Amino acid sequence: DVQLQASGGGLVQAGGSLRLSCVASGFAFNDYAIGWFRQAPGKEREGVSCISSTDGSTYYPASGRGRFTISRDDAKNTVYLQMNSLKPEDTAVYYCAAVWRACTVRSDPYDYWGQGTLVTVSS
Repeated sequence: DVQLQASGGGLVQAGGSLRLSCVASGFAFNDYAIGWFRQAPGKEREGVSCISSTDGSTYYPASGRGRFTISRDDAKNTVYLQMNSLKPEDTAVYYCAAVWRACTVRSDPYDYWGQGTLVTVSS
């Protein structure tokens, strides 16, 4: 079975840090780009970051640029999202997802999704 297990969420004060992990199984992890998305209550899902499978290139939208860092360890089938200088507006459920090879900011092309991990940033 295909699984994407996101973890590492929690409650943190503004300015703090968290590292999210996404462990994958059941598919050819090395052939897939992995993206992180988030969805806050009452808001649409938005892309947070992505790392490709081909050359490890990364993508960050404006909201996370300079604060978030994505990385992958193909030997462990794991992708990490290091989040620093967290803000209350970063509060959301964070999901990891897999798409063939190249990153995209659109969520539709993603084939596999994890269950999400809740990040709460207090002011």
